[in-house]
Amino acid sequence: MSSHRVRTAPPAPQERETEQGSAAVAQVPRQLPTAEPRPGGRAQARRAARRKKVTERPEGLRKLVPQALVVAFLAGGTSAFIAEDKAVELSVDGTPRTLHTFADDVGELMAAEGLAVGDHDIVAPAPGTALASGDEVVVRYGRPVQLTLDGERRKVWTTAHTVDGALRQLGVRAEGAYLSASRSRRIERDGLELDVRTERTVTVMADGRERTIRTNAATVREAVEEAGVSLRGQDTTSVPPGSFPRDGQTVTVMRITGTKEVREEPIAFDVQKTQDASLYRGTEVVVRPGRQGAKRVTYALRTVNGVKQKPKRIGSEVVREPETQIVKVGTKQLPDSVHGADHLDWGSLAQCESGGRPGATDASGTYGGLYQFDTSTWQSLGGSGRPQDAPASEQTYRAKKLYVQRGASPWPHCGGRLH
Repeated sequence: MSSHRVRTAPPAPQERETEQGSAAVAQVPRQLPTAEPRPGGRAQARRAARRKKVTERPEGLRKLVPQALVVAFLAGGTSAFIAEDKAVELSVDGTPRTLHTFADDVGELMAAEGLAVGDHDIVAPAPGTALASGDEVVVRYGRPVQLTLDGERRKVWTTAHTVDGALRQLGVRAEGAYLSASRSRRIERDGLELDVRTERTVTVMADGRERTIRTNAATVREAVEEAGVSLRGQDTTSVPPGSFPRDGQTVTVMRITGTKEVREEPIAFDVQKTQDASLYRGTEVVVRPGRQGAKRVTYALRTVNGVKQKPKRIGSEVVREPETQIVKVGTKQLPDSVHGADHLDWGSLAQCESGGRPGATDASGTYGGLYQFDTSTWQSLGGSGRPQDAPASEQTYRAKKLYVQRGASPWPHCGGRLH
């Protein structure tokens, strides 16, 4: 450690003079005071006044130092205050204003100004960018636009303030296009609906001629009319007339003439079958014949560009209801044999009479079945309906009964085949 020497200050002049004075007093005899001061007394008084002034000066300095410190502190604080204040220009949706702020970055400035932004809004510079005096901050709010572009509807967002600016921002070619709102129309924060139909090339084929036009029509019908072609009566187009005409599309006009035709058509009857134990199995008897119904059907007959089309049914009306046919179906078991006729060669007789075909009939239609029964003989033997409609086993059974009654005479040409 370094030692510090303490110096003793030489005595002040006042102290030296005092010491000298004390010595003088000790050496000079005491004198009584006189009424008149001596001249040397005034000089001493001046010296005493100077000594007093010197003594009071450090005390005044001690009072001035704190005041100076306070002033210096205040001066430094003011400098810092001025340094934090920033003058920036804030533009919101194209409206600029200059303001003073203590915000450190763009995000703090936005919060201080109460500006909330969403996904479709733009802030430049970005919210985290530091701020300096003289900076410019731009805020543009997104606006929803219900855009129908060439027949296709969708929702888009734009920060443009006018229709013209939105079209440029969205990259929509507006030259020659139809716009449902003027280009100068302002887009408010709540947005707007905008219909845009760009100019397209459409070819119309009609009456053997081809017409190509440039159009921004909303429907095929409008495009056809712009091409100078009229649709009359039942005329139509190859694509729906109300559809949107696409660029490069070819539309064919179909000239249609049509009439109506009414035709009477039958309605088939139903067949209702019931079982009957009195009839042999395989036998069916028609109790009530069915009757067909009738209906009137209306057809549309069209000719398209001179070519007849397939008739189209457009209406129907029942004229007469059909009647159900009722049939009895036998369930009775057929006997296995007929006494006196079982030993005969019925197969040879059938082959001779009908070629062995149960449903065979002669040329006149009078005789039918394996054994060529006439209907009256068949029914006299207990058969029902026509013999050719009965099962082969029943036909053989009835033939045996007939043989028992009349022998081989019912078959004059083939009867000999039985033996």
